[in-house]
Amino acid sequence: MTIYEFAEQIIYEAGQNIKNKLALELTIETKSNPNDLVTNMDKETEQLLVERINQAYPDHHIIGEEGHGKEVDTLDGVVWIIDPIDGTLNFVHQQQNFAISIGIFKDGEKYAGLVYDVMNDNLYHAIAGEGAYLNDMKLGALADTTLKRSIISLNPNWLTKDWIKDVYTPIVKDARSARSYGSAALDFVFVAAGIVDSYMTLRLHPWDFAGGMIIAEETGAVVSNQMGETLHPLQSNSIIVANQQLHREIVSGYLSRYEKELTELHQGMFSSR
Repeated sequence: MTIYEFAEQIIYEAGQNIKNKLALELTIETKSNPNDLVTNMDKETEQLLVERINQAYPDHHIIGEEGHGKEVDTLDGVVWIIDPIDGTLNFVHQQQNFAISIGIFKDGEKYAGLVYDVMNDNLYHAIAGEGAYLNDMKLGALADTTLKRSIISLNPNWLTKDWIKDVYTPIVKDARSARSYGSAALDFVFVAAGIVDSYMTLRLHPWDFAGGMIIAEETGAVVSNQMGETLHPLQSNSIIVANQQLHREIVSGYLSRYEKELTELHQGMFSSR
C-alpha cells in the first residue's frame, strides 16, 4: 500500500467515525474568539488520524490544527498537514459543509492532497503531477474566466473590517456573484471542480490550505497569497486561488492597489504559522 492509498483509507475511516457519532452531544470550546470553535470531535478525529499515521509510519512528521506537531518547522522527510474538521462552525450548527483535509509533502515537495466532504461522501484527491479527482472522476483543466463572468467565494465578514472592505467591495461588485461556504478546504476544491471560480481570504493556516492547494493546482488553478507570492506550506498567509486569467485580473487589477497594506498585514499577522 502506498502512502497515498493509506491516506485515502484513514480519511474515509475518520469520516465514518464522525458520521457514526453525529447524534452524540458535543463538547464545544472556543479558541481565539467566540466564533473560533473546537469540539471533542475535532480532537478525536485528529487523534485517530495521528495514531494511524504513527502506527504505519513512525518516522513521518505530523502537523495538526488541534495541537499535534506544532514544533515541526521543516519539510524534510515526509510531513502530513491535517485539519480534522475544516468548517467546525458548520459542523456544530449544520452537521454538513465541513471536510477533513490532508496535505502530504516529501522532502519539501508536494506529494498528495485529500479533502473529504464527509456528509456528501465526496473525496477530492490528487497526487502531484498526476491530476486531481473527485471520487473516481478525473477533474478537467480549469477554463479561464473574467471577473464579470465569475462566481467568487469569500467570507462576507471581511467586508465589515476597516480598510479590508475597500479591498474586497469592488471585487464583489464587479463579479457575477459571491458565495460563502465556511470551509476553506471545500472552497479550494470547489475552485478545482469549477463550482466557483475563485476563493479569497486574508487569513489561513497551513492545515486550512495544504490539502486543497495541491488538488487545485492539479487542475491548473493558481494559488498564491494576495500579493501574488508563492505560499509556504508551513506559514500562515492570505490566499487567492483562481483560474489563471482570473487570478491575474484580481491580483493586478484590484489587490495590487493595496500592496502597502497587504505587506504590513502579512508582516504583522503571518510572520509564523
